[in-house]
Amino acid sequence: MPYLGNRGYALPDSPFTRKGTVITATCNMGARYASISVQAWDPETWRPRAERQFPIPSDAAFTNYPGAKAVNSPLVDLCGVSPDAPSPYPVSSLEYTAPRVRALFDLAFTRMAVVLRDPAGKTTSHVGFVTGGADQDEVVRLGGTARDDEQNAVMSPDGRSVWFTYTAHDGKKRIGSRSVAGDHCLSDEGPAAGHGVPLTISGKPPRAVQANMVRLAPNGRRLTANAPKVFGNVFDTWNSSGPLTGASAHGTTLLSGCVGVVGWIGDDRVLCRTSSGSFQAVDARTGRASGAPISVVGPYDGTVAEGMLVSADGKKSIVSVHQPNGRKREGAEYEGPDFRVVPTTSGGSTNHISSNLLSMETMFLEWW
Repeated sequence: MPYLGNRGYALPDSPFTRKGTVITATCNMGARYASISVQAWDPETWRPRAERQFPIPSDAAFTNYPGAKAVNSPLVDLCGVSPDAPSPYPVSSLEYTAPRVRALFDLAFTRMAVVLRDPAGKTTSHVGFVTGGADQDEVVRLGGTARDDEQNAVMSPDGRSVWFTYTAHDGKKRIGSRSVAGDHCLSDEGPAAGHGVPLTISGKPPRAVQANMVRLAPNGRRLTANAPKVFGNVFDTWNSSGPLTGASAHGTTLLSGCVGVVGWIGDDRVLCRTSSGSFQAVDARTGRASGAPISVVGPYDGTVAEGMLVSADGKKSIVSVHQPNGRKREGAEYEGPDFRVVPTTSGGSTNHISSNLLSMETMFLEWW
């Protein structure tokens, strides 16, 4: 019986894996250089404890633009989303985006998966990875044949393989993986629901779930997810890789009033963003609200609050408060980020996160 959670992996002792640390990722774009800055933060002082740079190769798909092969990748969510270049996925709220971006990295944030376009950028794409601290030209290319159509590249929890969706010889979409060591041969992992739905890899041995808002319960036995034509928010984990469908979904629970799952606050409760704009603890077994709702912004100030992250102890969450569709503001309209630490139960205090190293594009990915 495979271990369905991620606690079976031994993590290296580093600032990026220690208890009581928050991890963020921010895309840095220059005239000749692009990278992802991953930072480890002290959540009491909001001072960075460590930083790791992941270079973005020049042929990596970090934005979609006219004349190039359109590619689905969470890296495009992190770097290339703007009013002129929207997310490659149908929904781009933070409850959807943050777990997609988290899946780019292994558990210890040592490697980042990328999708690489062919030299002309028009026809093929294949997967690879970069290591934190490497030079820009030190990408490891795992595919690269003349007919590759590999997208949605993400890392396994142990960083030993890159997983992705691909087009098989018969034209059907499949889930595949390539080892980061050895000959990088393609391993077929199961069916896929096209390129339009992202992947999340978890468990030991690793398994892929193709769905949105995938977050594992602390005990690894259940997960939150959202997929087309599947009615429910919480499901039992399973042993094979594939898309979340009506046939693969088991132990389904529909969470009342939940429009976005922020994370787990225990083995049997999750934190939801509700249709009224507040946050609510919900019982993952019954689907019913648990306790009073938590309001972050007033109903008339024209702002919205979206959740990205729940702390490992389930007591706090991090939300972004912004104008509707206003996370990508520049110039005179840019007012800086408004990130807040919010309790997951009513009665606690809300605190603003203050740091000039954060931007509107910063994604909060992990709170150990």
